Amino acid sequence: MTEIIYVMQFKGKAVPANESGTVLKANTTAPSCTIATVVGAQGVSGTLQPKGGAEAKFESQVILTGETSFQESGTIIFGDNRHRLHFSTVGQGYVGPSVDPQLRHGSVIWKIEGGEGQFEGASGLITSNFFVSAAGDVTDNHFGVIFLK
Repeated sequence: MTEIIYVMQFKGKAVPANESGTVLKANTTAPSCTIATVVGAQGVSGTLQPKGGAEAKFESQVILTGETSFQESGTIIFGDNRHRLHFSTVGQGYVGPSVDPQLRHGSVIWKIEGGEGQFEGASGLITSNFFVSAAGDVTDNHFGVIFLK
């Protein structure tokens, strides 16, 4: 069993996919990157820096199930179109007010439902911690743990 971890910051848009606005279509991308977390006398700090390499593409459908809850399913494509992960929400995601009144802040856990290319037979979980503006601008931070047979 091989374990792969990834951390990426995706940016893009979430737009209504039905007239009532209860279904959204999200499309975001993320560059290859490195992340550093430093703990010291001042506490903790972190940086995310672009790194040479291809990008990842994220596509999903979000179904709002309540004022602060949602279900989501979709695909993440790493590099060329051959390497795909398919996922769906574990339980329900949460989105609510943020300290910044211009943004909503949320989090969700996705279960990997399968994959293609490098991710054939993959399993694991991905956590997402995100912000979304009233205009649909999305910043989505992923931490994924993927297991390959």
